[in-house]
Amino acid sequence: MSTIRSTAGAAVAAIVATGVVAGAPVATGGPAGPASGTSAAASRGRTAQFDHPQENAYFPLRPGTVSHYRAREDGERFREVVTVTDRTKVILGVATTVVRDVMRRQDGTLAEKTHDWYAADDDGNVWYFGEQTATYDEHGHLESREGSWQAGVAGAVQGTIMPADPQPTDAHRQEYLRGHAEDQAWIVQRNATVRVPYGRLRQVVRTFEWSRLEPRVMSAKYYAPGLGIVREQDIAGGTETVELVSVRHR
Repeated sequence: MSTIRSTAGAAVAAIVATGVVAGAPVATGGPAGPASGTSAAASRGRTAQFDHPQENAYFPLRPGTVSHYRAREDGERFREVVTVTDRTKVILGVATTVVRDVMRRQDGTLAEKTHDWYAADDDGNVWYFGEQTATYDEHGHLESREGSWQAGVAGAVQGTIMPADPQPTDAHRQEYLRGHAEDQAWIVQRNATVRVPYGRLRQVVRTFEWSRLEPRVMSAKYYAPGLGIVREQDIAGGTETVELVSVRHR
């Protein structure tokens, strides 16, 4: 962990100075449709196509998959349920998969509800086309919809959530709406091993992820084959931890 924190500290310093990791490819896109986006390994200049989407082992989008997580932040405990629905939403001509993410406090009250829109391209890169999110107070009252965005609207641009062949030192922008959604990721390990309540998992991809909107906060995320995200942990500037507990397929 000391090595991770040291590396994270250096990366955070670079982000504060530049706002982006060196060499990170930036997805581009617009109202013209999917052909205007470049893939996560976008530096190679290939154009993303979505005619025959290929499954990404590290970010599967199988409808009916329900993943349960436990989370902690600032001493408070949460339960999170992520469901890959059979619904789609067409954005920039691409039929994206709607993923529902619901987080509840320990007493069962709703803390946050989000609908995310993802699509795998013909090469197996998974793209993030936006989200509709809302947070709630302990009494069930809407607090904020900050962070909501949709590619092609108000200058927002789709990003890459997971490349088809993630390799250490690869970096990519996950989303972009200036001042609202600016998450980025840096792949730092391909063959990690991690233990979570779900079990001991191997061949895991580890990333560092951050937002220019919170330049002193960085998280390590772990993506396991066939499962997707299995662990998240703030390693600089925050206290959030999320771990996979169970998965079922409807």
